[in-house]
Amino acid sequence: MGGLTHINAAGEAHMVDVGDKAESARSATAEGHVRMAPATLALIRSGNAKKGDVIATARIAGIMAAKQTSNLIPLCHPLMLTKVTLDIEEDTALPGLRVTATAKLTGKTGVEMEALTAVSVACLTIYDMAKAADKAMEIGGIRLLEKTGGKSGTFHHPEAG
Repeated sequence: MGGLTHINAAGEAHMVDVGDKAESARSATAEGHVRMAPATLALIRSGNAKKGDVIATARIAGIMAAKQTSNLIPLCHPLMLTKVTLDIEEDTALPGLRVTATAKLTGKTGVEMEALTAVSVACLTIYDMAKAADKAMEIGGIRLLEKTGGKSGTFHHPEAG
């Protein structure tokens, strides 16, 4: 494991200078889930939630969030993302919804935070859209599954399938 790159020699937070880094194709995939009552999952599946299409709204919210990451996370660089995908799948074992986001670009810094932000906001949107039916929903499991590109190379989460 490396040191903390956002802390300078004086121990102060700072934005990393990526000006001299080489551009490379980079991608990151993150996941998370929303655990809920089986009846809530059935309500979402039926498309009859009071606020509308939960999955479609969460997908758009996650994509929008990835594009706004530098406005939300203080030391993130604004990035020109070339692709963001968000998959939301039913997982009856939870029961609930499993969210996976992938962010891509060609640039000087990675997109891990964009993928993680996309998942987080999509999960929060699912909660918001369905909270009238189930305030006990639980958001969890948010983690980086993999990342490629850059000086540090490829990372695969050791517990991911």
